[in-house]
Amino acid sequence: MSKNLVQFIIEEQRQLPSATGDFTGLLSDIIMACKQIAHSVNKGALTGVLGSAGSENIQGETQKKLDVITNDIFIEANQWNGHLAAMASEEMDDIYPIPAQYPKGKYLLTFDPLDGSSNIDVNISVGTIFSILRCPEGVTNPTAEDFLQPGTKQVCAGYALYGPSTMLVLTTGHGVNGFTLNNDIGEFMLTHPNMTIPADTQEFAINMSNQRFWEAPVQRYVDECVKGKTPGGREKNFNMRWVASMVAEVHRILIRGGIFMYPFDNKEVGKAGKLRLLYEANPMSFIVEQAGGVCSTGRGRIMELKPTGLHQRVPVILGSKNEVERVVGYHKEA
Repeated sequence: MSKNLVQFIIEEQRQLPSATGDFTGLLSDIIMACKQIAHSVNKGALTGVLGSAGSENIQGETQKKLDVITNDIFIEANQWNGHLAAMASEEMDDIYPIPAQYPKGKYLLTFDPLDGSSNIDVNISVGTIFSILRCPEGVTNPTAEDFLQPGTKQVCAGYALYGPSTMLVLTTGHGVNGFTLNNDIGEFMLTHPNMTIPADTQEFAINMSNQRFWEAPVQRYVDECVKGKTPGGREKNFNMRWVASMVAEVHRILIRGGIFMYPFDNKEVGKAGKLRLLYEANPMSFIVEQAGGVCSTGRGRIMELKPTGLHQRVPVILGSKNEVERVVGYHKEA
């Protein structure tokens, strides 16, 4: 019989003699939040939650109604149980300290409550991304600075995918496992144990509308993929994909391989990339690396970056090992 996610985490915890159960409790709260978000996303227009909220987030992006709703769901599910010292969200300017009426714990939580929300009105897959960090020793009232830890310090990272079925994919640093929500019993069941990314692929994902803004190494790589088995191309033909939802893109790569790129470009002066280091790049890099893939900015390993701000953006190139290393090699030659 397939085990559910809570059973899986408890079994993992038993292998750690120093474990107190706080981590399991925190994950249980995150799981509950993802179930609630799945329910809200699934209802869609029936409950009037589609469309713009008429506000912008810290990045200047128009917030969807569900961006705001899902952010509130995540905070309410995780603030009260005594496992967290503070939270940080892509949708909030500053950190969210745990209110004084609730006990505080030893973990910090970062999250993107609804990744790919521009797709929600057209009924394309969206998701939630989260990362768990340890609160620095002796810190009882965390500040934004306490969240600025390199990705190598993550205790856990995961995402929920709200598609034809709802899935939750998770790593604690010991491989990657995928769980599918069984709506009949309300539990995430282990359906994809030990997920691995093939080293080779014939699929690439990139927003081609930005081509004129890319640096030469990325231009070179994509040009070769497009040419395929023609002069100046590669030894194989490639397919291109673009969903505009990082969760959906990474999930496809975990299932069948591929390379995803949101590289450095000069479209907006002063922005090093599009994706946020704390809420998107680091957690997805942890997952992809644990599945045997590679993650880079093009010039270095994403998880070794020391964050400089809560909403810092970075270039992201991740996926099948041999393809990512080819792109990185082109950057070194440039």
